[in-house]
Amino acid sequence: MRHQTILAAAAALALAPLAACGSGAEADAGGTVTVFAAASLTGAFTEIGERFEAEHEGVQVEFNFAGSSDLAAQITEGAPADVFASADESNMDKVVEAGAAADPATFALNRLVIAVPEGNPDGVTGLGDLAGLDFAACAAEVPCGAAALTALDGTGLTPVTYEADVKSTLQRLLLGEVDAALVYRTDTIAADTDVDGVEFPESAAALNTYPIAALDDAPNPELAAAFTAYVLDARAVLETAGFERP
Repeated sequence: MRHQTILAAAAALALAPLAACGSGAEADAGGTVTVFAAASLTGAFTEIGERFEAEHEGVQVEFNFAGSSDLAAQITEGAPADVFASADESNMDKVVEAGAAADPATFALNRLVIAVPEGNPDGVTGLGDLAGLDFAACAAEVPCGAAALTALDGTGLTPVTYEADVKSTLQRLLLGEVDAALVYRTDTIAADTDVDGVEFPESAAALNTYPIAALDDAPNPELAAAFTAYVLDARAVLETAGFERP
Protein backbone atom coordinates (compact mmCIF):
# COMPACT_ATOMS: atom_id res chain seq x y z
CA MET A 1 0.00 0.00 0.00
CA ARG A 2 2.87 2.37 0.88
CA HIS A 3 4.54 1.57 -2.45
CA GLN A 4 1.33 2.37 -4.33
CA THR A 5 0.99 5.67 -2.46
CA ILE A 6 4.53 6.71 -3.42
CA LEU A 7 3.88 5.84 -7.08
CA ALA A 8 0.65 7.85 -7.10
CA ALA A 9 2.39 10.86 -5.58
CA ALA A 10 5.21 10.64 -8.12
CA ALA A 11 2.71 10.49 -10.98
CA ALA A 12 0.87 13.53 -9.67
CA LEU A 13 4.13 15.50 -9.47
CA ALA A 14 5.03 14.49 -13.00
CA LEU A 15 1.68 15.70 -14.35
CA ALA A 16 1.71 18.99 -12.47
CA PRO A 17 3.97 20.88 -14.93
CA LEU A 18 1.80 19.72 -17.84
CA ALA A 19 -1.32 21.02 -16.17
CA ALA A 20 0.41 24.33 -15.49
CA CYS A 21 1.19 24.76 -19.18
CA GLY A 22 -2.54 24.76 -19.93
CA SER A 23 -3.49 26.73 -23.02
CA GLY A 24 0.12 27.29 -24.03
CA ALA A 25 0.66 23.58 -24.53
CA GLU A 26 -2.61 23.26 -26.47
CA ALA A 27 -1.71 26.32 -28.58
CA ASP A 28 1.47 24.57 -29.66
CA ALA A 29 -0.64 21.70 -31.00
CA GLY A 30 -1.48 23.86 -34.05
CA GLY A 31 -4.66 25.22 -35.57
CA THR A 32 -6.09 28.54 -36.70
CA VAL A 33 -7.02 31.51 -34.53
CA THR A 34 -9.36 34.04 -36.16
CA VAL A 35 -8.94 37.58 -34.87
CA PHE A 36 -11.42 40.40 -35.53
CA ALA A 37 -9.42 43.61 -34.99
CA ALA A 38 -9.95 47.34 -35.48
CA ALA A 39 -8.51 48.73 -38.72
CA SER A 40 -6.05 50.91 -36.79
CA LEU A 41 -4.41 47.74 -35.45
CA THR A 42 -3.48 46.42 -38.90
CA GLY A 43 0.25 47.11 -38.76
CA ALA A 44 0.89 46.19 -35.13
CA PHE A 45 -1.31 43.09 -35.12
CA THR A 46 0.15 41.81 -38.38
CA GLU A 47 3.57 41.83 -36.72
CA ILE A 48 2.21 40.35 -33.49
CA GLY A 49 0.50 37.61 -35.52
CA GLU A 50 3.73 36.74 -37.32
CA ARG A 51 5.59 36.52 -34.01
CA PHE A 52 2.83 34.39 -32.50
CA GLU A 53 2.99 31.97 -35.43
CA ALA A 54 6.79 31.77 -35.17
CA GLU A 55 6.53 30.82 -31.48
CA HIS A 56 3.67 28.31 -31.94
CA GLU A 57 4.46 25.67 -34.51
CA GLY A 58 1.58 24.80 -36.80
CA VAL A 59 -0.54 27.78 -35.71
CA GLN A 60 -2.00 30.21 -38.24
CA VAL A 61 -3.43 33.63 -37.34
CA GLU A 62 -6.17 34.93 -39.63
CA PHE A 63 -7.23 38.58 -39.32
CA ASN A 64 -10.40 40.45 -40.18
CA PHE A 65 -9.53 44.16 -40.00
CA ALA A 66 -12.40 46.66 -40.19
CA GLY A 67 -14.16 49.39 -38.22
CA SER A 68 -14.90 48.30 -34.66
CA SER A 69 -18.64 48.90 -35.06
CA ASP A 70 -18.78 46.65 -38.13
CA LEU A 71 -16.81 43.93 -36.35
CA ALA A 72 -19.02 44.11 -33.25
CA ALA A 73 -22.10 43.74 -35.46
CA GLN A 74 -20.61 40.74 -37.25
CA ILE A 75 -19.79 39.04 -33.95
CA THR A 76 -23.21 39.65 -32.38
CA GLU A 77 -24.81 38.30 -35.56
CA GLY A 78 -22.90 35.05 -35.19
CA ALA A 79 -19.80 35.42 -37.36
CA PRO A 80 -17.24 32.79 -36.29
CA ALA A 81 -14.24 34.37 -34.56
CA ASP A 82 -11.91 33.59 -31.67
CA VAL A 83 -10.77 37.05 -30.54
CA PHE A 84 -12.12 40.60 -30.74
CA ALA A 85 -9.85 43.65 -30.37
CA SER A 86 -11.78 46.92 -30.46
CA ALA A 87 -10.58 50.51 -30.83
CA ASP A 88 -12.99 51.61 -28.12
CA GLU A 89 -14.86 50.31 -25.10
CA SER A 90 -18.39 51.01 -26.37
CA ASN A 91 -18.19 48.48 -29.21
CA MET A 92 -16.62 45.90 -26.91
CA ASP A 93 -19.50 46.57 -24.48
CA LYS A 94 -21.98 45.65 -27.24
CA VAL A 95 -20.26 42.29 -27.66
CA VAL A 96 -20.16 41.67 -23.91
CA GLU A 97 -23.82 42.68 -23.45
CA ALA A 98 -24.77 40.26 -26.24
CA GLY A 99 -23.18 37.45 -24.25
CA ALA A 100 -20.42 36.89 -26.82
CA ALA A 101 -17.48 37.78 -24.55
CA ALA A 102 -16.60 38.43 -20.95
CA ASP A 103 -13.85 40.17 -18.99
CA PRO A 104 -12.15 42.21 -21.75
CA ALA A 105 -8.72 43.63 -20.90
CA THR A 106 -7.29 46.98 -22.01
CA PHE A 107 -4.03 46.60 -23.93
CA ALA A 108 -3.37 50.03 -25.50
CA LEU A 109 -4.37 53.66 -25.92
CA ASN A 110 -4.33 55.72 -29.12
CA ARG A 111 -4.71 59.42 -29.87
CA LEU A 112 -5.69 61.49 -32.87
CA VAL A 113 -3.28 63.63 -34.88
CA ILE A 114 -3.77 65.85 -37.92
CA ALA A 115 -2.28 64.02 -40.88
CA VAL A 116 -0.91 66.34 -43.55
CA PRO A 117 1.15 65.76 -46.70
CA GLU A 118 4.85 65.25 -46.12
CA GLY A 119 6.50 68.58 -45.42
CA ASN A 120 3.23 70.11 -44.13
CA PRO A 121 2.77 72.51 -47.09
CA ASP A 122 -0.15 74.38 -45.44
CA GLY A 123 1.79 74.95 -42.21
CA VAL A 124 -0.78 73.24 -39.99
CA THR A 125 0.16 73.47 -36.30
CA GLY A 126 -3.23 72.81 -34.67
CA LEU A 127 -6.96 72.43 -35.22
CA GLY A 128 -7.43 76.14 -35.83
CA ASP A 129 -5.31 75.91 -38.97
CA LEU A 130 -7.87 73.54 -40.53
CA ALA A 131 -10.19 76.50 -41.11
CA GLY A 132 -10.40 77.00 -44.86
CA LEU A 133 -8.86 73.59 -45.58
CA ASP A 134 -10.64 70.46 -46.78
CA PHE A 135 -10.12 67.70 -44.23
CA ALA A 136 -11.45 64.19 -43.71
CA ALA A 137 -12.54 62.35 -40.57
CA CYS A 138 -14.01 58.97 -39.72
CA ALA A 139 -17.76 58.44 -39.48
CA ALA A 140 -19.23 59.04 -36.03
CA GLU A 141 -20.16 55.39 -35.46
CA VAL A 142 -16.55 54.20 -35.52
CA PRO A 143 -14.10 55.01 -32.70
CA CYS A 144 -11.85 57.39 -34.68
CA GLY A 145 -14.96 59.34 -35.70
CA ALA A 146 -16.30 59.56 -32.16
CA ALA A 147 -12.89 60.82 -31.04
CA ALA A 148 -12.85 63.39 -33.86
CA LEU A 149 -16.28 64.71 -32.85
CA THR A 150 -15.04 65.14 -29.29
CA ALA A 151 -11.88 66.92 -30.41
CA LEU A 152 -13.77 69.22 -32.83
CA ASP A 153 -16.54 70.09 -30.37
CA GLY A 154 -16.85 73.87 -30.11
CA THR A 155 -14.39 74.63 -32.91
CA GLY A 156 -16.94 75.21 -35.65
CA LEU A 157 -14.90 73.01 -37.97
CA THR A 158 -16.60 70.41 -40.17
CA PRO A 159 -14.93 67.68 -42.25
CA VAL A 160 -15.74 67.61 -45.95
CA THR A 161 -16.06 63.82 -45.86
CA TYR A 162 -16.71 61.10 -43.28
CA GLU A 163 -15.12 57.72 -44.00
CA ALA A 164 -15.94 54.16 -42.88
CA ASP A 165 -12.70 53.64 -40.94
CA VAL A 166 -9.34 55.25 -40.24
CA LYS A 167 -7.58 53.57 -43.17
CA SER A 168 -10.01 54.97 -45.73
CA THR A 169 -9.82 58.37 -44.03
CA LEU A 170 -6.05 58.48 -44.43
CA GLN A 171 -6.39 57.21 -47.99
CA ARG A 172 -8.30 60.37 -48.90
CA LEU A 173 -5.21 62.36 -47.95
CA LEU A 174 -2.81 60.02 -49.69
CA LEU A 175 -4.84 60.37 -52.91
CA GLY A 176 -4.68 64.16 -52.66
CA GLU A 177 -8.45 64.49 -52.30
CA VAL A 178 -8.20 66.47 -49.04
CA ASP A 179 -5.64 68.77 -47.43
CA ALA A 180 -5.60 66.97 -44.07
CA ALA A 181 -7.18 64.10 -42.15
CA LEU A 182 -7.93 63.37 -38.52
CA VAL A 183 -6.46 59.93 -37.94
CA TYR A 184 -4.57 58.08 -35.24
CA ARG A 185 -0.93 58.74 -34.50
CA THR A 186 -0.28 55.07 -35.29
CA ASP A 187 -1.55 55.54 -38.85
CA THR A 188 0.81 58.41 -39.60
CA ILE A 189 3.72 56.38 -38.22
CA ALA A 190 2.73 53.46 -40.44
CA ALA A 191 2.49 55.77 -43.48
CA ASP A 192 6.12 56.73 -42.77
CA THR A 193 7.44 59.24 -45.33
CA ASP A 194 4.12 59.86 -47.10
CA VAL A 195 2.55 62.04 -44.41
CA ASP A 196 3.40 64.03 -41.30
CA GLY A 197 1.40 63.84 -38.09
CA VAL A 198 0.67 67.10 -36.27
CA GLU A 199 -0.22 66.61 -32.62
CA PHE A 200 -2.75 68.94 -30.99
CA PRO A 201 -3.74 69.40 -27.32
CA GLU A 202 -7.47 68.72 -27.86
CA SER A 203 -6.63 65.08 -28.64
CA ALA A 204 -6.00 64.47 -24.93
CA ALA A 205 -9.77 64.67 -24.38
CA ALA A 206 -10.37 62.05 -27.04
CA LEU A 207 -8.01 59.21 -26.20
CA ASN A 208 -9.23 55.83 -27.42
CA THR A 209 -9.02 52.81 -25.13
CA TYR A 210 -8.38 49.47 -26.84
CA PRO A 211 -9.82 46.33 -25.14
CA ILE A 212 -9.33 42.72 -26.24
CA ALA A 213 -11.26 39.57 -25.33
CA ALA A 214 -11.41 35.91 -26.24
CA LEU A 215 -14.93 35.22 -27.50
CA ASP A 216 -17.19 32.84 -25.59
CA ASP A 217 -18.07 30.80 -28.69
CA ALA A 218 -14.52 30.78 -30.06
CA PRO A 219 -14.02 27.81 -32.43
CA ASN A 220 -10.54 27.41 -30.90
CA PRO A 221 -10.77 28.57 -27.27
CA GLU A 222 -7.24 27.48 -26.32
CA LEU A 223 -5.69 29.53 -29.11
CA ALA A 224 -8.05 32.42 -28.38
CA ALA A 225 -6.82 32.57 -24.78
CA ALA A 226 -3.19 32.18 -25.83
CA PHE A 227 -3.34 34.95 -28.46
CA THR A 228 -5.15 37.33 -26.10
CA ALA A 229 -2.47 36.82 -23.45
CA TYR A 230 0.23 37.30 -26.09
CA VAL A 231 -1.18 40.69 -27.12
CA LEU A 232 -1.27 41.85 -23.50
CA ASP A 233 2.47 41.14 -23.30
CA ALA A 234 3.35 42.71 -26.68
CA ARG A 235 4.13 46.14 -25.25
CA ALA A 236 7.25 46.75 -27.35
CA VAL A 237 5.50 46.12 -30.67
CA LEU A 238 2.54 48.29 -29.74
CA GLU A 239 4.65 51.20 -28.50
CA THR A 240 6.88 51.11 -31.58
CA ALA A 241 3.69 51.41 -33.66
CA GLY A 242 2.72 54.54 -31.72
CA PHE A 243 0.26 53.15 -29.19
CA GLU A 244 0.44 54.27 -25.57
CA ARG A 245 0.40 52.12 -22.46
CA PRO A 246 -3.01 51.93 -20.76
